[in-house]
Amino acid sequence: MSLMGGQGSAVQHGHRLTNLLLCCGVVAGPVFVAAFTVEGATREGYDPMIEPVSALALGDRGWTQRTNFVGTGASMLAYSRGLRRAMPDARWPPRLVAAFGIGLVGAGVFVTDPVTSPPTDEASPAEPNVQGMLHNIFSMVVFGALAGACGAVARRFAKAGHPAWAAYSALSGLLTVCGVGLFGRGFGKAKGLVDVAGLIQRLTIGIGCGWLSTLAAGLLRSHASNSADSA
Repeated sequence: MSLMGGQGSAVQHGHRLTNLLLCCGVVAGPVFVAAFTVEGATREGYDPMIEPVSALALGDRGWTQRTNFVGTGASMLAYSRGLRRAMPDARWPPRLVAAFGIGLVGAGVFVTDPVTSPPTDEASPAEPNVQGMLHNIFSMVVFGALAGACGAVARRFAKAGHPAWAAYSALSGLLTVCGVGLFGRGFGKAKGLVDVAGLIQRLTIGIGCGWLSTLAAGLLRSHASNSADSA
């Protein structure tokens, strides 16, 4: 009896740990978006319609966004462990969410190059440095991993017979890719996009983080239900 009781306690502990890791995924995205939204709205001389989120990591108050990057990245790494536990037969979704988290941590450690605000055709940006180039690489990892995770989960849900989840995941991935293309051109000073590049980037991040949170919440409910049935 004591052995069975010990096994039951271990199982319950495992369920609680999985739930905790999935909760990291529920809250990390909204907190990340809320933090850079508030900081962007209150930072003097910063224009969130034009400038990238990464520019908030510059200056005396830059530590707030650097902390936001690193903290969210760490939470996403925890979430990836929860995904692995909740979906033990899934290979790529946990790996891609982990890559997303690593990208955010890297984007926080390595600060972007200074940006010109407002950007103009006549402005000549400073020569990029190693730290700025590393920031850009990690940023590409962030958006690439996010789009890949959407695609991998969409494929999984389609095979499992969950068309609504599959469609939502696929649409989120498509919007992420389109958003990256649009704000990338805007930050490159493409006419018609330069004045809204920052907004497009924020919408793209919001869509991706919203999908990650919704997926985590859905898995949390499913896992909690399964845990109750097996109790």
